[in-house]
Amino acid sequence: MTAKAPSKVAQADTEMPSAAVANPLVQLVTRAADGDKRAWDALVERFGPLIWSICRRYRLSYADAEDVGQNVWLQLTAHLGKIRDPAALPGWLATVTRRECLRVTAAAKLPVAAGYVLDAEVLADEQSETAEQELLAAERYAALREAFATLPLPGQRLIALLLQDPPVSYAEISARLDIPVGSIGPTRRRYLDKLRCYPAVAALVTSS
Repeated sequence: MTAKAPSKVAQADTEMPSAAVANPLVQLVTRAADGDKRAWDALVERFGPLIWSICRRYRLSYADAEDVGQNVWLQLTAHLGKIRDPAALPGWLATVTRRECLRVTAAAKLPVAAGYVLDAEVLADEQSETAEQELLAAERYAALREAFATLPLPGQRLIALLLQDPPVSYAEISARLDIPVGSIGPTRRRYLDKLRCYPAVAALVTSS
């Protein structure tokens, strides 16, 4: 599911509150609206998993999920410069994706139930709890990826080994990274503390 970066879009017709400028997501949306391709690519990478997860819940085929994703990103391209609250973008994407999925499933069922129109709003309300969970999971995943990228390379290697399934023994980690077994635990705690203190992660922890 890919999406082309939008050309420079019209500026929003309202100014963002100054306090919102510090929000990394607000910064990404603002830069993407100004035609910054890197910011647009970051948005696609960050929220692509959210769109895919909703498509999977509707059991769409790969081709249909691709079409839904393209339509969602195209709609965002058209509205990006008009978004009054950039921090609400994840919810907007989830809502548009659900509606696109409903459109696809409704079209597939038309020959069987001609004239039957799905009430997208009612179905969206019924599944809002699941959508909120998906949204939170996507936000956590994106925040952790950002935080992980800020760790030094030794820290990334250590955390990656500790998260492997099946688990890697401390002895093997010691051999691979050339560090004492006794230092693995304290080093792990230090890097995990850095991840927890990363602004995007800390914000999610505070709000949960």
